[in-house]
Amino acid sequence: MQIEFHPSPRPTLGVEWELALVDHRTRDLSNCAEGLLEEVRPRLPDGRRLHQELLRNTVELVTGVCETVGEAMDDLRATLDVVLPAAEAVGADLFGAGTHPFASWSTQQLSPGHRYEELINRTQWWGRQMLIWGLHVHVGMPDRDRVLPVLSSLLNYFPHLQALSASSPVWAGTDTGYASNRALMFQQLPTAGLPFQFERWGEFEAFVQDQLTTGVIEELSEIRWDVRPSPKLGTIENRVCDGVSNLRELAALVALMHCLVVDFDTRLANGEELPTMPPWHVQENKWRSARYGLEAIVILDAASEERLVTEDLEELLDRLVPVARRLRCEEELGRVAEIVSHGASYQRQRAVAERTGGDLVAVVDSVVRELTDQG
Repeated sequence: MQIEFHPSPRPTLGVEWELALVDHRTRDLSNCAEGLLEEVRPRLPDGRRLHQELLRNTVELVTGVCETVGEAMDDLRATLDVVLPAAEAVGADLFGAGTHPFASWSTQQLSPGHRYEELINRTQWWGRQMLIWGLHVHVGMPDRDRVLPVLSSLLNYFPHLQALSASSPVWAGTDTGYASNRALMFQQLPTAGLPFQFERWGEFEAFVQDQLTTGVIEELSEIRWDVRPSPKLGTIENRVCDGVSNLRELAALVALMHCLVVDFDTRLANGEELPTMPPWHVQENKWRSARYGLEAIVILDAASEERLVTEDLEELLDRLVPVARRLRCEEELGRVAEIVSHGASYQRQRAVAERTGGDLVAVVDSVVRELTDQG
């Protein structure tokens, strides 16, 4: 089969930010997305800015096509200014993390729609367990034949993005010992997890044909890889990150993803052979960053060199400064270092739990405050 890729002449940005809804009083998840959407629709001229998701405890804030990180953040902030008071009106707050620390999957309600019902019907227990939230970032690509090489090179920095965004240490009332429990939960779905490292677009087309022929998927969007091509939009979609609690960190992560894609694409266009790693190194890095977060020692290259992820981040940020300057996101990229110095969300959540004697309601309160203080 042929999959047409609609190239983007410029490295544009699109951001999809998943947020959970928690009850004002109990701090448990609230299945009030439909009520929230009804409150929001009359106030947003463009209804596409707030989307419904698999479960009724979730909404997704979506930007338009943006040129810069700053423009994308302004877009999200404008939507947030409408959504926050609407959530207040239905008795809920917005919660930005990869998982909720004590909610039970058995009390969550499915959003209406055949696509969601079929997903749960097929995946059963694992599908019903998916109380997880993430951040998806699209970056425009100008040439179809450069998409897959850039995607494969991005996997070298999978652990850096996962460690920085990790925000899901507690599951069903228990500290899992992982920085990102979400990362390992999500890959249990049959088409989720790490992408295959194809070299040519024809290989990707043949793979998709096989998936359609054997009934694994009914449409292309059901390939839920951590990083994937988005042919209709002409982008690479990065889905590595856990849910994010505040706009400042969101801007930092989006800037890092924007710079990485543009850096690799520019180097490839200039004739450089991009660095990649064997799949077994990529898989190990995913596990290490999910387990240890910013304390992970990650594999750097095909020669099996290793380094503390925060040390490698420091060097990476220095190298990306000229790219960030060109993309007008130098300030936002600089905030990545703040996450390392102030602690990632998983570390902040654990600190609250320790300080309060394991009070998980206090943990939810702290995550909610990070958004409302900036909103």
